[in-house]
Amino acid sequence: MTEHTPARRLDEFKPDARFAWCVTGSGHMIEESIDLALLLPGVDLFLSSAGEEVLPLYGWPVPRLREHFRVFRDNSASSVPVGMLYQGDYHTVVIAPATSNTVAKCALGISDTLPTNLFAQAGKQCMPGIVFACDTEPSVITQSPHEWVEVRPRAIEFENVERLARFENTTVARSLDDLKAALDQRLSTLGLAWNTSSS
Repeated sequence: MTEHTPARRLDEFKPDARFAWCVTGSGHMIEESIDLALLLPGVDLFLSSAGEEVLPLYGWPVPRLREHFRVFRDNSASSVPVGMLYQGDYHTVVIAPATSNTVAKCALGISDTLPTNLFAQAGKQCMPGIVFACDTEPSVITQSPHEWVEVRPRAIEFENVERLARFENTTVARSLDDLKAALDQRLSTLGLAWNTSSS
């Protein structure tokens, strides 16, 4: 076995490298997650098929997203956009919000959607990843498209979150505050700052 592999050096990315922000099929904190993505410098969105279905339910159809981001959809079996990771176009992969299904796949090394493929390939490139896991508390109150509902994650969801948290170069955010703190840290490391102008 090899020892801990350090994250890639900043000079290994292009000067104009961007955040690869992945959206999965969770409605939990999806609006707040998009709000954070809007405040970051240089963000491209990568949507799973489920993410593309869910986003319009919260007011973010693809045409509206394209007013603010470059948008890549999960419409190729080989996840062609992943190749941009190898070209140094991205310095960070973010999955926010991440469904329990996506967390489980990432934790088990399964990469059969655009977000899980990006996460896996980023890991193989020693690129930092930030995953905002939705199921981290015994009881979660979340907004469905029409009402607030209570969700009670199972033990397997917690186990997968903990498994993923042990991955190299991976930060698991367990709350929106955790996600913002992880992004703060990454911006600081990159020498970047939040956007302050409204869009």
